[in-house]
Amino acid sequence: MKILIILPNWLGDAVMATPAIELLTNYYPRAELTFVGSFVAIEALKYHPHCKNAIVDETKKAPNRIKATYELAKKLGSFDIAISFRNQVHASLLLKLTGSLLCIAKKSWHSMFLLSHTPTIKADKHLCKQYAELSMINTDAWDKITPPLKLYIAPKKFDKPTMGINAGATYGSAKRWYPERFAEVAREFSGRYDIIIFGGPSEVEMANEIESYLISSHVTNYTNLAGKTDIKELCSLIGGCSLFVTNDSGPMHVAAAYAIPTVSIFGPTKHTETSQWMNEKSAIVRHDMECAPCMRRECPLGHHECMKSITASEVIEAVRELNSDI
Repeated sequence: MKILIILPNWLGDAVMATPAIELLTNYYPRAELTFVGSFVAIEALKYHPHCKNAIVDETKKAPNRIKATYELAKKLGSFDIAISFRNQVHASLLLKLTGSLLCIAKKSWHSMFLLSHTPTIKADKHLCKQYAELSMINTDAWDKITPPLKLYIAPKKFDKPTMGINAGATYGSAKRWYPERFAEVAREFSGRYDIIIFGGPSEVEMANEIESYLISSHVTNYTNLAGKTDIKELCSLIGGCSLFVTNDSGPMHVAAAYAIPTVSIFGPTKHTETSQWMNEKSAIVRHDMECAPCMRRECPLGHHECMKSITASEVIEAVRELNSDI
């Protein structure tokens, strides 16, 4: 059974697609998977034991994307099942051009025009369940149980209890809590945990700001790894943490995949759709507001109250409630 899977672009969304992938491989135990996706999605998921091929989709960079999509499709060949977790016209076109027997994508104008199976997937449930429903189109397996997130990258083994701090969120500034407040949380628990500051290449300045606050507070047992890890290292390091404090972000979902005790800070996004999936050791800090969730990259009203109103003491209390030993 050859299965093509077009992965979501964002790291967090790709991780949230892993329960659907587990359902597929459980249902088709001899499945050979081919992943196509963004660089970060491929780097996180290519270690799956059923993955036979993992290809970074670079058609967007081509002078003629339609031509590049056609060439990629011919390179891939046909499959028994081809599924797109990316609701985008070029993804639907790629499935169509492979000539695969069964092509599946969420119902949209382009998928209906191009593909054989386009179920209506209602956005009234967690994104993990939406992906699972799409993957199990001919069964009700997704509705019986959608399994936990799963990554096949071995977690790091630290010598001491370690707390991860993730102040970034690639989608936009509206999702980001404040560096000085992350630093206050880290300082509060630095006597019990070594601290790791995480962040992508575009989040180095923010991580450096957290570091400067820790230095001024005479905290020395920290490591600033912002911009210094690849995706595999990021997953491994997060997987080894004893505790994680984060915005709604890709690393938040990585932590969930390893069942790391996590406090997640939500502002403009829908916690009912993108909170940690099946992590019993998770807590959410958020405030109900008339303007949230707005799902905007930047605060459209300019006040950012959904995040500004969340205090460091609230997050510290959430950490204590999550871990009664602290």
